Amino acid sequence: MSEAAAHPVVPAAAVDDPELLTSLDPLLREWLPRQRWFAGKGRPVTGFTLDAVTQLRPGAALLHLLIRAHQPPADEGPGDCYQLLIGTADALAPHLAPTVIGHITQGPLAGRTAYEALQDPRQAAVLLERLRTPGSLGALRFHRGPHGHIPQGLTSRPLHAEQSNSSVVYGDELIAKVFRRVLPGTNPDLELPLALAREGCTRVPAPVAWYETGDAADPDGTTTLGLLQPYLKSAADGWELALKHLTNQEEFTSLARELGRATAEVHTALARALPTATYTRAHVEQLAEAMTNRLATTAQQVPALLPHAPALATAFTALTGLAAEGRTWRAQRVHGDLHLGQCLYDPVDGWQLIDFEGEPSRPLAERRLPHPPHRDIAGMLRSFDYAARSHRPWNPAWSDACRAAYCTGYADVSGWDPRTDPVLLRAYETDKAIYESLYEARHRPDWLPVPMAALARLAQEE
Repeated sequence: MSEAAAHPVVPAAAVDDPELLTSLDPLLREWLPRQRWFAGKGRPVTGFTLDAVTQLRPGAALLHLLIRAHQPPADEGPGDCYQLLIGTADALAPHLAPTVIGHITQGPLAGRTAYEALQDPRQAAVLLERLRTPGSLGALRFHRGPHGHIPQGLTSRPLHAEQSNSSVVYGDELIAKVFRRVLPGTNPDLELPLALAREGCTRVPAPVAWYETGDAADPDGTTTLGLLQPYLKSAADGWELALKHLTNQEEFTSLARELGRATAEVHTALARALPTATYTRAHVEQLAEAMTNRLATTAQQVPALLPHAPALATAFTALTGLAAEGRTWRAQRVHGDLHLGQCLYDPVDGWQLIDFEGEPSRPLAERRLPHPPHRDIAGMLRSFDYAARSHRPWNPAWSDACRAAYCTGYADVSGWDPRTDPVLLRAYETDKAIYESLYEARHRPDWLPVPMAALARLAQEE
């Protein structure tokens, strides 16, 4: 990369011109709501404000934008902030046609075509080069970690799997994750792997580099924008691996037990690396109240849930009953959204856990709160059930065997079997299935029977 590309001069005519946002506004109103990672689907975009714009290449060929989308009702609050990497060009190569955002007709970039830059290998290479070089550029700060290195000359390719962010693979060696909807604070997908790396935990890929914005002097005032990690090219996706075993009628219990061991190793390391807490009666009552409210709200939106709601609510009242008797639980930082799709299996290195961002729909501060390990365990138990029910014919014995093996593996490492604490485990599993029912009703109605079957079972455990 040339010196000009590495340290571009920011032309005021392109970046500082107040007409820049005006020129992009009509294009983004059409393009942004169509993106998989846009959080405000179903509501019109009424306007944008620009938090920051940084030129990553000269001539406005690559712009980094932090932009807020305003939507009803009543355009309350500051609006969701999105991270965009927009390339502009007089003409695009034919293979970039699917990346087009629109043709700019006014402002400092009039006559150019705007497009999604991460889909362009040449533009994605600029991001990798910036991650290689620590320092500041405009509103952005780039950091290198003590783990791993960034070779030169790596070719890039975007991942097209459905996700709430965007990922680019570099030479089958590294993978960059670009957070799309960004929130103030350190993203746990960076925070937790860094803490685990300091503890020497090898079950999670250590961040190689990352970038952020905000107040450099205040860790709580920074906003994580993206990170670079090793790409585990020989590892199999846990979800796909489970479905393969189901299709081939192969047992999965040995792998499930190993996954339980890996989960316990990560939990143990997180408890050493970061502060823990105790869930007292007040904490448990607050947790149960939130779960109860989520049940009531979801039942109004998913009518199939209504007949089970009274019995499901006993999962939460039973929990508060134990707390009233003086029962407490240890809480710590956890994965927050653990399922088979967040796990990779390598025949040599075993299981690896990835994507510690937590549930993207929840506020960042909530995702960084400590929880009992039961939350992650319940998520994985639900995932085994999903895998079994996604296969025809349904194989409940497969799910039951995997769930049991996973808990056994967890106990092998932690010395504690999750099945010996059924009340809290049932509460977390019920809450997770309620969340799943709303998601499926909104996005994948054909899948709604999967969480509904689990909720019928959990209701019977009253």
